[in-house]
Amino acid sequence: MSTAQDGPRRADAVQNRARILKIAREAFREPKEPSMAEIARRAGMGMATLYRHFPGRLELLTELYRGEIDDLCQAAATAAGDTPGERLLSWLATFHDVGARKGPLASLLVGGPADGEHVVTGSRARVRRAGKPLLLAAQNSGEVRTDITIRQILDAIAALGQIADGPTTSRAIEVFFDGLLTTRSTASR
Repeated sequence: MSTAQDGPRRADAVQNRARILKIAREAFREPKEPSMAEIARRAGMGMATLYRHFPGRLELLTELYRGEIDDLCQAAATAAGDTPGERLLSWLATFHDVGARKGPLASLLVGGPADGEHVVTGSRARVRRAGKPLLLAAQNSGEVRTDITIRQILDAIAALGQIADGPTTSRAIEVFFDGLLTTRSTASR
């Protein structure tokens, strides 16, 4: 018996998969965790179609999480800014924003089977690899302190992300970013 993953997918199957992911991404950003039946209903398709693409909740969550990580790693290569320091801070702001979106997905994966935890752990390494060149460039330019690692920065932003969203969070991130800058680059801001 052939599955959708054995060969090239039909155009409608590709569209269905993309629709499921779009709907699920939106649904998992809501306060109440959606059921698979709710995702199928919102996508306008039957449960069989949903399960044909994602045999279980873990597979769907994993794909959503990987998509967020892919976008974040890609953003490192295209971070906006005129200087290495500006590009780093721009990407770190993206990391913070994505963290707020993927946080619930990560907690659902970690709370589930060991496979989900492996996805989260592997993703951390990918994100650090994506951000490290930005940090090194900003440090080499003299804009960012040299006594801190990408891991320490990302861990601090993740910890700050645990603060309830609002003005306090934004201000805490802003203060943290200022603390990354050297005296020379702070004066020019």
